[in-house]
Amino acid sequence: MKKISDKQRRIIGFIDRFLTDRGYPPSVRDIQSACNISSTSVVDYNLKILESQGYIQRHADVSRGIRLLTRNTAAGGLVPVPVIGQIAAGEPIPVPAPDTWDVAAVSETMGVPGELTRGREGVYALRVKGMSMVDALINDGDIVLMQHVSAVENGEMAAVWLRAEKEATLKKVYVEPNRVRLQPANSQMQPLYAAPDNVEIQGRVIAVVRQVS
Repeated sequence: MKKISDKQRRIIGFIDRFLTDRGYPPSVRDIQSACNISSTSVVDYNLKILESQGYIQRHADVSRGIRLLTRNTAAGGLVPVPVIGQIAAGEPIPVPAPDTWDVAAVSETMGVPGELTRGREGVYALRVKGMSMVDALINDGDIVLMQHVSAVENGEMAAVWLRAEKEATLKKVYVEPNRVRLQPANSQMQPLYAAPDNVEIQGRVIAVVRQVS
């Protein structure tokens, strides 16, 4: 990376502190005020330089869409993760519109410790509804962190899109002869079975954020 100016260094420092304190990125006006910059256009000019040199990434269509690429998340920082909706851990329920699965197209985020994401790409969050995964310590109201992948190993927990039903569910996935078994982690519930061509893997569970009342 190239050397940056003192002003650009102040901007990076402020973005990092803001993420730690709030769990989501600052706006351009937040940066202007905190860093004593004369106008938002000057902030935008410096953000473009920081992006071109690999310090940040910006999503123009997302409110507060700044991602700090140089952040030392191992030092207690929070990583902003998009929350794209709700998924059932019981019977399948309709999922949000297809474009909400694009993690770059949403504006709602939550801050999570860097050790949970471990630098993985394509991480997003879902709110859980239902009790079918309680034996896997996933309860109603918890938030699961997902990594966007299209395939998982047998026994991994995944968000599964059922094409014909246009619904999604959170289950352990087992590929069996001529079918896919979607297994709840609850001894009181029966598995779901689906044809292989009806199943689309949306992501694997990498962590659970417990909601404490």
